Amino acid sequence: MTKQITIVEMGPRDGLQNEKQVVDVATRVELIERLADAGLKNVEAGAFVSPKWVPQMAATEEVMAAIKRKAGVSYPVLTPNMKGYEGARAAKADTVAIFGAASETFSQKNINCSIEESLERFRPVIDAAKADSVRVRGYVSCVLGCPYEGKISPAQVVPVAAALYEMGCYEISLGDTIGVGTPEETKALIRAVAKAVPVEALAGHFHDTYGQALANIWAALDEGVAVFDSSVSGLGGCPYAKGASGNVASEDVIYSLARSGYDTGVDLDALIETSVWISEKLGRKPGSKVTLARTAG
Repeated sequence: MTKQITIVEMGPRDGLQNEKQVVDVATRVELIERLADAGLKNVEAGAFVSPKWVPQMAATEEVMAAIKRKAGVSYPVLTPNMKGYEGARAAKADTVAIFGAASETFSQKNINCSIEESLERFRPVIDAAKADSVRVRGYVSCVLGCPYEGKISPAQVVPVAAALYEMGCYEISLGDTIGVGTPEETKALIRAVAKAVPVEALAGHFHDTYGQALANIWAALDEGVAVFDSSVSGLGGCPYAKGASGNVASEDVIYSLARSGYDTGVDLDALIETSVWISEKLGRKPGSKVTLARTAG
């Protein structure tokens, strides 16, 4: 049997929100629809956050209203608090996401509260989502390194991941936000977290700053993880981590998995076309080695 891997496409949210330019609603809608048409079943569509802090995610309610939703495709949105959750419900979101951090300093810098305070802030969101039969995905940032604290140990990650899972998140995405982790560190992290959260409920979210993202994905695969976040054309970065490149490019992940006998259900050619299209919209070359190789000449 072909082994199934789930890809969670981050480009329209985690990708675009870290781009310098603000992308118009029509382009965001077309990007989401292209990605769904390429076979991606989980496409993060936006974030219900203050446009003062994340102007790129303004008008997410307009994006959600405009997209032609495909059967069998989920369009999660980020909802850091109850106000965000209420916006997501009004937009008929079926899945929402919350985000914490394994680094105390990053939590303070990123969301202006301690780790413990952030978890308490998420509790009413999760409770409301349960009552509304809305799925909640949890993110943990800086699981392998922090721009302020340096290396992060698995012991710092486990309690945060466990708390989110115990509160009701169906899946916990472990994020190497600044892309410093290595395969052996990734394996140690997964082994530690899997003692508190079932490995079936874990996902990997790797940035490629140091060129380690694909290697880390394979390390996580070896430990039983079967869900990975990626971003078309490697869009994005981290505004709180100087020099950090975006998520690993979806095309590179899917190419590597497909050539190795894994099934993601994604049409790589269609995804490459989308990568070229959005890169042209942003006025730059694609951030995917596979796309550059396929379109060279």
